[in-house]
Amino acid sequence: MTEKPDDIPYDRQAYKAGDVVEVSPLVRRLIAPNGGPFTFTGTCAYIVGRGAVAVIDPGPDDEAHMAALLDATKGEKIAHILVTHTHRDHSPGARRLRALTGAPILGCKPHVTIEHAPSGRLDASHDLDHDPDQAMEDGERLSGDGYTLTAVHTPGHASNHLCFAFKEEKALFSGDHVMAWSTTIVAPPDGHMSDYMASLDKLRARQDTIYWPGHGGPVRDPQRFLRALSGHRRYRESAIATAVDAGLDTIPAIVAKIYEGLDPRLTGAASLSVLAHLEDLVARGLIDAGGPATLTARYARR
Repeated sequence: MTEKPDDIPYDRQAYKAGDVVEVSPLVRRLIAPNGGPFTFTGTCAYIVGRGAVAVIDPGPDDEAHMAALLDATKGEKIAHILVTHTHRDHSPGARRLRALTGAPILGCKPHVTIEHAPSGRLDASHDLDHDPDQAMEDGERLSGDGYTLTAVHTPGHASNHLCFAFKEEKALFSGDHVMAWSTTIVAPPDGHMSDYMASLDKLRARQDTIYWPGHGGPVRDPQRFLRALSGHRRYRESAIATAVDAGLDTIPAIVAKIYEGLDPRLTGAASLSVLAHLEDLVARGLIDAGGPATLTARYARR
């Protein structure tokens, strides 16, 4: 979701799909060719270590991208495949890469289909065929040849979202939970705003010095950035409450008010983001929806 705070610079030319870039002594990045309004220039696949390596978020099931990953690791062994979450731009390529290399898939749990979501629909953005060899729990550690990766459960963007802390470089592979190019979309039914905010607080308690996200470039001052993200969400929540106070009682009316100049392709995503905030406000007793918060409910201040 390209809901980008004004003070976050980014340059598309610096993040071209297909380029293998050594971003640190032990990390290489290869961007998949799936750029778009929700993915920036594409999904970042990370190759961690030397010799026997781990690949984090292979991305979509794209034959050319898998060939590029194999070429980038020629003469090495892919020992582990890790997945941060099961959105379709991150996890499907893991199964093809496993078939090509024999490496096990670790990381996030399979997505649990939500049959009775408040919006009355399933979350179609998830890869429902995700089939890990080992699902990692919060705090679980994977040790490889020169790398140690620890799972950090960070629900919000997705209920099964994991970040991976990289001990040797004091880094964090942050998936879609924290990105420099854009703020993360939190979209019901699987995305939950209260979980997302709690996960930001969880990361603020850590001492990672750099984040490598699922799209775009690094977050180089994580603590400052996390404070900015929390502030941005509080500002968005306040703007939604103010809109409801002004008599805007539907999500389309609120979106039109607070997302001026929005790319029309992102209207649906903005509506879900507003719904996530409204779900949280209703749960906290600050807004009334006459029942559960949904895309079609009418909202009023309590």
